[in-house]
Amino acid sequence: MSLFTPSAPLSGPLAGFDDGPLRNASRWRAPEFVFWALPVVAYFAFPDDLALLSQMAITALLVLSLDLILGYAGIISLGHAAFFGIGAYAAGLLAQHGWGDPILGLAGAGLLAAVTGFITSFLVLRGADLTRLMVTLGVASMLYVSANKLTSITGGLDGLQGVEVKPLLGRFAFDLYSKTAYIYCLVVLFVLFWIARRIVHSPFGLSLHGIRQNVFRMPALGTPVNARLVAIYTLGAAYAGIAGALLTQTTQFVSIDVLSFSRSAELLLILVLGGTGSLYGAMLGAMVFMTMHQVLSGINPQYWQFWLGLMLIFVVLFARGGIMGALRALSMRLSRKRA
Repeated sequence: MSLFTPSAPLSGPLAGFDDGPLRNASRWRAPEFVFWALPVVAYFAFPDDLALLSQMAITALLVLSLDLILGYAGIISLGHAAFFGIGAYAAGLLAQHGWGDPILGLAGAGLLAAVTGFITSFLVLRGADLTRLMVTLGVASMLYVSANKLTSITGGLDGLQGVEVKPLLGRFAFDLYSKTAYIYCLVVLFVLFWIARRIVHSPFGLSLHGIRQNVFRMPALGTPVNARLVAIYTLGAAYAGIAGALLTQTTQFVSIDVLSFSRSAELLLILVLGGTGSLYGAMLGAMVFMTMHQVLSGINPQYWQFWLGLMLIFVVLFARGGIMGALRALSMRLSRKRA
């Protein structure tokens, strides 16, 4: 049975399970088409801000990767930026040594991050939430210190320079206006979102929901809990690594900050803002956060974080479930009024 075909016949412990609700949930709806039309409109409406929009797409993919492991599987992490940094350095080092093809860089970065995620998953998944927090933080801290010490490879605090990325598909060079970069990031984001959407609306995704809600009951239903958690953790690491590769290829530079704790903390903040357990919530959170960051820092460069923090407090107190939770509540109210 393929994880990406929720309508496939079920076998094993799930035999006889009615997958009709999964098929209904996997159908695309009108608001989704509107959502994905917005980046196309933005390309023509904001031609001078394509660099910012590219960063927004990369951040959205990174937050999406965290949502897969936290929002759907309930794996808390304070070191998710480690995989982002691994992908960024992998793509940069490949480009430095003559392997500057963007697609090859994405594949190499995603594979290396996935392997790292698979190996570390056996440490991360041991113990309860507090243990996982400490282990993920410890892994990220060790990688950050290692990158700082290995200056001959990573460049240390000066960053990895001399990254030369070849034209995309051998034809489309990365220009100063970020036109190629924006389209490239948007296409990668959509493809990986589509794959993630298929996964969360499959029996595999349904089992992740069950594990997050009651991890002790799922083994009685025949679900291999540890195997599922390792699989989704590895997938989330691969997504984060690809996001890191996108950042390197579009900026042609790697800063050691890609491995910093502040980036991991920022990811959690954005995910809570958008709403956990919702792929669109992860992307909406990234869009709103980066937009507010850009606007508020322009108005008040010194104290913009105060206003951003105030907005986050407001969202947590009055918008249960983040932005997506508020949108769902509004949709339900409108439906009741119409009825």
